[in-house]
Amino acid sequence: GHYGRGRFCDLSIMPKVRVGETPGAADDGTPMMRNFQFDKAFGQHILKNPLIIQHMIEKAGVKSTDVVLEIGPGTGNLTIKLLESSKKVVAVERDPRMVVELQKRFQGTPLQLKLHIIHEDVLKVDLPFFDLCVANIPYQISSPLVFKLLTHRPFFRCAMLMVQREFAMRLVARPGDELYCRLSVNAQLLARCSHVMKVSKNNFRPPPKVESSVVRIEPRVPPPPINFIEWDGLLRLCFS
Repeated sequence: GHYGRGRFCDLSIMPKVRVGETPGAADDGTPMMRNFQFDKAFGQHILKNPLIIQHMIEKAGVKSTDVVLEIGPGTGNLTIKLLESSKKVVAVERDPRMVVELQKRFQGTPLQLKLHIIHEDVLKVDLPFFDLCVANIPYQISSPLVFKLLTHRPFFRCAMLMVQREFAMRLVARPGDELYCRLSVNAQLLARCSHVMKVSKNNFRPPPKVESSVVRIEPRVPPPPINFIEWDGLLRLCFS
């Protein structure tokens, strides 16, 4: 099926969220980020509103004993709050420039010892153990990333993810809803999915072209005893 047309929904593709046509200089509140060019290919939109960051951490239920996975930490606005609340943060970042900025931000601070940066593509790397995932993820990898998380073992407690609004609505859609699709069925088969809050584009720098939402995903333990490949094959027929 083709994402975004009627009730069809392909899990492997998401429309890329692009930075504006002229990205220009960006400032996310950290001095080092002035005049920083954000990368279109990586769908980089830095979350700059501290209230939303705090709300995400509270809703995720981060504890001082938790190892937290963050995907696409960017300049570290969410990272710093996660480090203050948890035992350790594993940050997976693909962009080498962001890795350098992140290292610079925490160098020589007590939080540096709690931060483990993995400079890799999150879809290609073996993820280490984590209790929670809290992240403002690159929107173009939303679908494959959600299913990578849901097939990760051992199980994590929950994921609190910033995603594109339409993706969030599909994730939590119920039977009979216009947006109910393969993504809805598969995600809800493997997890409890809920919509936490809407987030307007003004809360990001640079602002994305789409509205956003925060979703909470809690894996079902144990998972349903089915052959997922066969099940997904059946759904492809149902939604084609």
